[in-house]
Amino acid sequence: MEPAPSSGNARGALGRQVEAVLASRGEANAVFDVLAVLQSEHPAEVQDAVRACSHLFGALLQRGELFVGQLPPEEMVMAGPQGATRKYKVWMRHRYQSCCTRLGELLAHPSFEVKESALTSLMKFVRLEGAHPLEKPKWEGNYLFPRELLKLVVQGLLSPEEDRTLLLSHFRSYLEHDDIRYHTMQAATEAVARATDGHPEEHRKVFQHMWLSFLKHKLPLSLCKKVLVIMHDAILPSLAQPSLMIDFLSRAYDAGGAISLLALNGLFILIHKHNLEYPDFYRKLYGLLDPSIFHVKYRARFFHLADLFLSSSHLPAYLVAAFAKRLARLALTAPPEALLMVLPFICNLLRRHPACRVLVHRPRGPELDADPYDPQEEDPARSRALESSLWELQALQQHYHPEVATAASAINHALAVPEVSIAPLLELSAFEIFERDLKKAPESVPLEFLPAQGLLGRRDQLCAQVFTLG
Repeated sequence: MEPAPSSGNARGALGRQVEAVLASRGEANAVFDVLAVLQSEHPAEVQDAVRACSHLFGALLQRGELFVGQLPPEEMVMAGPQGATRKYKVWMRHRYQSCCTRLGELLAHPSFEVKESALTSLMKFVRLEGAHPLEKPKWEGNYLFPRELLKLVVQGLLSPEEDRTLLLSHFRSYLEHDDIRYHTMQAATEAVARATDGHPEEHRKVFQHMWLSFLKHKLPLSLCKKVLVIMHDAILPSLAQPSLMIDFLSRAYDAGGAISLLALNGLFILIHKHNLEYPDFYRKLYGLLDPSIFHVKYRARFFHLADLFLSSSHLPAYLVAAFAKRLARLALTAPPEALLMVLPFICNLLRRHPACRVLVHRPRGPELDADPYDPQEEDPARSRALESSLWELQALQQHYHPEVATAASAINHALAVPEVSIAPLLELSAFEIFERDLKKAPESVPLEFLPAQGLLGRRDQLCAQVFTLG
């Protein structure tokens, strides 16, 4: 093996090549020389190349000289009729991609100094891609996080063959940032879940132990929400004993507010797929129904799960009646976009449970001051909902929005057996209703038979004679 050239000379040559590329697009091919040094067998050379790539592509990211959007195949673009600027950006984005892939491989380099340099450069790119995204946002102001790049880093840190504790300790400093911490947990969960697929005995136990140990701590509210969001599809399926999560989910369900709503998904899986008994579940679900339920961020998720929980035909009539009555009472002050979802929801409850149709077959039911239903009662069994009527839906038939009035009028007719799917209505927003109303064709409105002749009428009329000035 030939001796390594002087580190200073190699660093100087790489520096000149980088500056040449940054100064002129005509020198772009020099990038290949820089990337080639990343494959060197000499750790010092590799470190110099890592620093050079960090400087080069960091500057290109900041200057917006990398292609933004779904990256097309290089050959297709270079052979096509696209302009020189587009070709350059696509070509350089492919070089940047090759650089990141090689830096991810260098996280397994025998030299810790090389590993550390590669990690530092990759995390620099994560920061810069966050500020200068290489994806096009779906809407203005949407924050795009470089998930795939961070996933590459996490996969390099979680090696099944080598203990990379020292490198992980260096990475720990980046976890002070909320977005890095959140997406690191997601990437780590995916990586470990893939590993458990082929080793369902030991790996699932280790994964389970990791999460149980983590969730024993008192988590900040924001972090607790993030864990609950991924609990049902990224954590529970990979545990050896999913039922062990009942303590954490129970505490979250008892916390109230958005935390309780997010805990429903995990509890649903434990109750329906793992036959877990949960006392007072419906009583607590009933307690979540308050005016804020129509305005929270997770409204769609809550009503989707509530619909599943109330779908069983074995539920007692008093319980279903209590939910229907509580929702009807809340509907009196709900916004139109929520009413267009909750009114079919209530009608579906009556379709599933014929014993509750007595609530709409009391045409002369009690008014508000004589309604036996107790909205302050926390126990649905004692709310006396089954003795009441859904007079609230009759009141909503006079709602100012015609679609709401029509939806509330459904109880005036025999309810059809097929349920109305509420899935398309769960995400309905006020903006969508407004846009839909704007697109409707204007109706013809009858005008006056006699056209106006002036502000005060015709000249021969008494009003015009009395009030005419001058």
